[in-house]
Amino acid sequence: MQDFVTPKKSFGQHFLKDKNIAVKIVNSLTGYDNYADVIEVGPGMGVLSDIILSEEKFNWYGVEIDKESISYLLQRYPTKSSNIIEADFLALNFKQLSGLEKFAIIGNFPYNISTQIVFKVIENRNIVPEMVGMFQKEVAQRICSEPGSKVYGILSVLTQAYYNVEYLFQVNENVFNPPPKVKSAVIRLQRKSQHSLPCDEKLFFSVVKSAFNQRRKTIRNSLKGININWEALPEGLHGERPEQLGFETFFLITNAVIR
Repeated sequence: MQDFVTPKKSFGQHFLKDKNIAVKIVNSLTGYDNYADVIEVGPGMGVLSDIILSEEKFNWYGVEIDKESISYLLQRYPTKSSNIIEADFLALNFKQLSGLEKFAIIGNFPYNISTQIVFKVIENRNIVPEMVGMFQKEVAQRICSEPGSKVYGILSVLTQAYYNVEYLFQVNENVFNPPPKVKSAVIRLQRKSQHSLPCDEKLFFSVVKSAFNQRRKTIRNSLKGININWEALPEGLHGERPEQLGFETFFLITNAVIR
């Protein structure tokens, strides 16, 4: 019987070993919008999985790329073999998961792909009403920061356009094996009831990314490569910097693009 999985740097594995923290993370799932299915990203040795499986209201699925972890999980949960999916989460086509119409995402996310996980959640927002995840503290702060913050940027705007975000709690290094060199934090995303944008979505992404590529310039100068009718926008807006503007203002700017 395999009783341990070796953490692998190539997969960004830092296994959570504190059960109290695991319970706290799983208890942060609310069942928002009446989902029952929960997909865990990178179950590893099943510390979070144990707690989710003990909750009758949730159906657990684990997506794991590490073959050693897969072997361990199959031994640990022999009756859940069909729920253990060997795959790269970022490459996974959710439409191929039979029977799953909407689900939450949870995980002690590998920090090297955590931002990409958020973008995948956004991309699949129609079927992901909630996400609870462990991030590097700085990334968690960036996602949850408000306009005017030094860390407010592309990730903040794009996530907050679709989801209500909450910074839940900080986690110290000593609860992981091996301990990461950074502090961690758990956040929750809950999809907004109106999660289709009041503007062209692709153009919105382009405007936001262009704006923050030159975040220290005024919004007019940072977007000078895009033809915008500034006269149609609130007076004085063109003199603001991107980091001062909320996602609603970026909706207005997107709708003022002349095509």
